[in-house]
Amino acid sequence: MTPGPDMIALVTGASRGFGYAAAAALGAAGATVVGMARTVGGLEDLADAIEAAGGPGPVLAPLSIADEGGLARLCLAIHERWGRLDLVVHAAAHAAPLSPAHHIAAKDFDASVEVNLRGTQRLIRMVAPLLEAAPAGVFVQVADDRAGRPFWGSYGATKAAADALAASWARETERIGPRVLLFRPEPMPTALRSRFYPAEDRSRLSPCRAEAARLLAELAAVPSLA
Repeated sequence: MTPGPDMIALVTGASRGFGYAAAAALGAAGATVVGMARTVGGLEDLADAIEAAGGPGPVLAPLSIADEGGLARLCLAIHERWGRLDLVVHAAAHAAPLSPAHHIAAKDFDASVEVNLRGTQRLIRMVAPLLEAAPAGVFVQVADDRAGRPFWGSYGATKAAADALAASWARETERIGPRVLLFRPEPMPTALRSRFYPAEDRSRLSPCRAEAARLLAELAAVPSLA
């Protein structure tokens, strides 16, 4: 799968960090990007970046992954306009404050479950028909293995569950499609990471754009279904 003018790609978490970098790289390669995120300003910056790179104007969807009705309306609009999705990159995630497991606030754990786990489940359920309608649809789960790390219980548990859900879907569809990939970026200098590692030497981290380029290279190597 090589990004180009015929590709319709939905990217969640597209207003910052890895999601932004992946959406910008796809748009610069000529794909029509549907950028979804809660932050309107970041989405507008994404549109400027794609258009400055000569890519087609993206569709901006200021929407939370927790908004089931809004996500349903977005997928219906995609169906009515294009009839398919060739690629979904799921980068949206919620990182609750670090806390010992026995001190995790209920509201923080509930938000983690709603965004990281239920958000992934509802996204899979709603985009599956659009990916199945494409000649070779691909779903990318941006994975992050922090399960069992001290103080990361809320994020680590819900992200691990979401990644396991995507891995199950990958096994279920490996013969019939869509392709499901779990992509694990190297540590990146994102604003989210800096909240938890404020004294870290950011120069030692992999730039988001470099990890986005690595994802595009992996997509180019995805074999077609027999």
